[in-house]
Amino acid sequence: MKSLLHALNDGRLIELPDNDKTMALEYLAALLEAIPDIHFGDEGIAERVLAREQSCNTGIGKGWACPHARFSGDGDIVCAVGWSPEGIDYGSPDGIPVRFIVMYFVPESQKNSYLKEISSLAKAISTLPALQNLEALTDLAEARHRLLDAVGMALESTAPDARARMIRLETRHAQAEIEAAPALPPGLSGLFTPLSIISLPPSQFFVLSQNDSLVEALEKLGDLPEKLLKDGTFTHADLHVVLRSSSNFKPDRIVHDCICYSLKRT
Repeated sequence: MKSLLHALNDGRLIELPDNDKTMALEYLAALLEAIPDIHFGDEGIAERVLAREQSCNTGIGKGWACPHARFSGDGDIVCAVGWSPEGIDYGSPDGIPVRFIVMYFVPESQKNSYLKEISSLAKAISTLPALQNLEALTDLAEARHRLLDAVGMALESTAPDARARMIRLETRHAQAEIEAAPALPPGLSGLFTPLSIISLPPSQFFVLSQNDSLVEALEKLGDLPEKLLKDGTFTHADLHVVLRSSSNFKPDRIVHDCICYSLKRT
């Protein structure tokens, strides 16, 4: 369940803007595809997830579903988590609407690790009350805390004492990071564009992205870095930029790691 803990720590738990199953899966796939270190070739993650869903429903019961896309090559298992307040008619064996979808990106070299991860998660869901009765959750912050507490407890129960202490510290760090980070706004289109903003003194900056038109639009906004540092988010017209992290580099450079969303429905 370590990948799930990393997802929570990195802010990859979002409130799903639509309770339609296909839309929810496409939304989470777009979030995974926006991660710079993920390489999935010509066929997108959504295509593979949806194709697999046609042959094998990934609802595992008690309000949970765990779809995955497997790709050739090396790398780490990465997941993104979607929370549906109303629940999604997912076709799960027990008929309970799905409120948490954990979507995994699985490199072929990690298939055995993935099987261990999903087995541990299924066991935790079946034994931990905190991962059941999900209809009682009222907002995304509560959902985050519920997951962090349960995942930390599950990991600690299977780890040696020293490792359990490290997991406890990592879980607390994740709680602090999440409390400080802005929640991703609901109702977004699923268009996720990763970008970096480099700040230079006294008030200069430039944007790094594969999207030329996005770079041109954002570099015209003179107070973008200041707004991001102050509020964690920046909205302009139909664009919404969310700050994920900032790093200081000598002598006086700051690199802001961000994701940009389009607020228009497609």
